[in-house]
Amino acid sequence: MLTEFIVCFIAGIGAGLGTGFAGMSAAAVISPMLITFLHMPAYNAVGIALASDVLASAVSAYTYGKNKNLDVKNGIVMMISVLCFTLFGSWIASLVPNQTMGSFSVFMTFLLGVKFIVKPVMTTKEAMASVDPRKRFIQSVVCGVMIGFICGFIGAGGGMMMLLILTSVLGYELKTAVGTSVFIMAFTAFTGAASHFAIGGMPDLWCLIFCVLSTLLWARIAALFANKASAITLNRATGVVLVVLGATIMIVG
Repeated sequence: MLTEFIVCFIAGIGAGLGTGFAGMSAAAVISPMLITFLHMPAYNAVGIALASDVLASAVSAYTYGKNKNLDVKNGIVMMISVLCFTLFGSWIASLVPNQTMGSFSVFMTFLLGVKFIVKPVMTTKEAMASVDPRKRFIQSVVCGVMIGFICGFIGAGGGMMMLLILTSVLGYELKTAVGTSVFIMAFTAFTGAASHFAIGGMPDLWCLIFCVLSTLLWARIAALFANKASAITLNRATGVVLVVLGATIMIVG
């Protein structure tokens, strides 16, 4: 049990920091850790990771929302598109052999981290507010369709795809982008976790508890820091977290 606790606690640190700083899915960190070090079946590992993501994303979204760094209206629009087209992407993926495609999300995590360090997102809330609401609605639907299909087809990377699209395509300010991303991830992770547990049954209970609590703790810490940090500091902190997590997961894998 001590080994389980140590592995789950360390996995929770990485997942929580990734969630709180960058809206990254906990599955990108927890799944490979549990599979590699505890030899857990992949399906159960993903279920635990998704369950850890639910509370971590929810508490992060609450923290960002409390600091007025959350776009609920367009977040709901994008969430509906993401959920619908994730199912469609999953169906398409089942028809195509794609054994190596899961590594794409890890590599993208690393590259996105480099991007935030080298070219920070310095968009302001004033610039965001100047966009026509109808245009923003249409953008949210289209981008949600893209994110959902890619996530369903590749099988991972939802948080990273959302952060990339929100900052680079929709022109969101970084804090609002992360807040909106974790808001959406809380619902998508709950849907994924519920389906995993319904189909595969409950995983190792202690691993589930350790991962959920550790991820929740570190996501809360990261979200509190992120909302008080300046834009340039948050860009650099987010970039460093993503680069370290991406590199570590690639090495472990």
